[in-house]
Amino acid sequence: MSEPHDLAAQMPPIFTGLRVLDVGSFVAGPAAATLLGDMGADVIKVEPPGLGDPWRHQFQRPELPESDANYLWLLTGRSKRSVAIDLKSAPGQELLHDLVASADVLVTNLPLKVRPRLGIEYEVLRKINPRLVYASITGYGESGDERDEASFDTTGWWARSGMMDQARPDPDGPPAKAPAAAGDQMSAISLYGAIVTALYQRQISGKGSYVGSSLLANGAWQNGCYLQAALCGAKIRPLRKRANAWNPLNTQYRCSDERWFSITISPSQQTRLWPEFARIMENKLLQTEARFQSYESRNKHNAELVTELDHAFAKHSAAQWRKRFKGTGIVVSIVARCEDAAQDEQMKANDILVPMEGEPLAPMTVSGPFFIKGMAKRKAQRAPEVGQHTDAVLREQGLSDAQIDSLRQAKVIQ
Repeated sequence: MSEPHDLAAQMPPIFTGLRVLDVGSFVAGPAAATLLGDMGADVIKVEPPGLGDPWRHQFQRPELPESDANYLWLLTGRSKRSVAIDLKSAPGQELLHDLVASADVLVTNLPLKVRPRLGIEYEVLRKINPRLVYASITGYGESGDERDEASFDTTGWWARSGMMDQARPDPDGPPAKAPAAAGDQMSAISLYGAIVTALYQRQISGKGSYVGSSLLANGAWQNGCYLQAALCGAKIRPLRKRANAWNPLNTQYRCSDERWFSITISPSQQTRLWPEFARIMENKLLQTEARFQSYESRNKHNAELVTELDHAFAKHSAAQWRKRFKGTGIVVSIVARCEDAAQDEQMKANDILVPMEGEPLAPMTVSGPFFIKGMAKRKAQRAPEVGQHTDAVLREQGLSDAQIDSLRQAKVIQ
């Protein structure tokens, strides 16, 4: 059993008792609240009555995996309590402000120009609760001509940062599409970091603060190595087809079972590792021919080397190649399919994939990507239905059953 798992029962989650209001939609903001919930926070999802957060309904898009389980919502909505409030109404905004008064953090990614209409602009909320940490995430930042432009991670994070162009598998082909919500998930981590920093600042000063990030900022940081090169005036090398790879020992090869196998031997490792690599490949040309015996010569004859390796890798399955390379110090991986990753025993051993309580269609979920040694994470719980906890949360705020019924009759809550 892994060390993080063994130590998890020693201390309760660090954010036990912290109240977080998730007043967002889709992923980038709400996923940061999910991470806080993993660490013990009481996350209250505030969403519109009726259909709720639109992210609840995206799993049925035809290009996404087909399933009876609402897997997108199960991931982002887990371990939260749902309160359905109409924030377009004055009574709804009053209810939210009551919640803000006792909250520690409010997370939102709603458009900047929409926030005043819903009563969630920072200047209003800070007067209600000066200790509130207000966490904001936008598409293109909060200044400049494009501050109010709509953005998804495909545009603001993936395309705008230059990553989409760099990730093309073929220089003559179209740009590659990022996996669903990949940029949102990564951006949520940075927003989580900003929130935790602000909570530390509050511990010192006693005051809350406004923190934020954007899809654009996270895309730039994600592509930071290439962006920094461009900032230095570097010439960005053109992309090459795999058959003419810059480094044939840092690419992918198709195996006999049609699975792809990735190898990564950096230039500094090649002198030391090449003899072992050539032995494993069982190819006499690789072991004896002068054109393959130095880093410089291999790169000069890169297309020929790729051809030789294509033939060699095609002789065995990906699993067999993985077994051959095990323990050699050469970094390799089977190019996993999603179904493979979902059964990855190393992920389970390190509590990356963890059990989900109360959800028969999803016995496991993906935990947040960090741990604190000796401290438990909260056990993941099934995502709520729209408004499932409205009554319970409002009772905690001191409202009577009669008041709650009256608000429901007026369609302020669900």
